Amino acid sequence: MDTVQIANLFGFIAAGIGIVMFIPQAVQVWKTKNTKSLSLATFSLLVLTSVFWLIYGVLLSAKPVILANAVVLTLSLYIAAMKLRYK
Repeated sequence: MDTVQIANLFGFIAAGIGIVMFIPQAVQVWKTKNTKSLSLATFSLLVLTSVFWLIYGVLLSAKPVILANAVVLTLSLYIAAMKLRYK
């Protein structure tokens, strides 16, 4: 394995962990419709951060960065939207 392959391996592992980290919160929101304890500011900033990381990943063709941030952006948008809906 060369350095790029090793870097991509670590990138995909990090991407997987980052994605899995948000799934329980999204599932809980979906099941309970309860967002009272969630911070809209936090998820709004997470959406913004994911957008910038996604752009960065696309510009550099960094597949792990693209994967992680596309999924995290989707989950964060969902959670933020539900926060607005179920205040």
